[in-house]
Amino acid sequence: MLISQILRAKGDAVFTVAPTNTVGRVAELLHSKRIGALVVTEGDRVVGIVSERDIVRAVAGGDGKVTSRPVSAYMTADVVFAEPGETLDSLLSRMTDRRFRHLPVVQAGRLVGIVSIGDLVKWKISEVEAEAHGLKAYIAGS
Repeated sequence: MLISQILRAKGDAVFTVAPTNTVGRVAELLHSKRIGALVVTEGDRVVGIVSERDIVRAVAGGDGKVTSRPVSAYMTADVVFAEPGETLDSLLSRMTDRRFRHLPVVQAGRLVGIVSIGDLVKWKISEVEAEAHGLKAYIAGS
């Protein structure tokens, strides 16, 4: 299964913030949108990604003023991207190896979606269940 198929089914909405947004505002957005990460952009350019984990690390290591600081101080600036033509299995492997929970999807330099490890696991389970059903039907028909 290709990532483009997953995005078609789940949608291509990506919530973004500017690097100047405060950590407090980012935490509010993560909570209100019920998501685990926000892509940090300047115009059309992706400059980072910030996750719940980043916020927790900032608060745990901060001095009490963390929530008023810009998210650019705590985001991951070295963003790893996925492409729509990549396979589900290749991204599962990459995310597991590199311990990522969210990957922005970019096509021709343009942000076209985001996938989470939860999205990929859900689709992998569906894929395995469909295969098992097909095998059972084949065996029963033999």
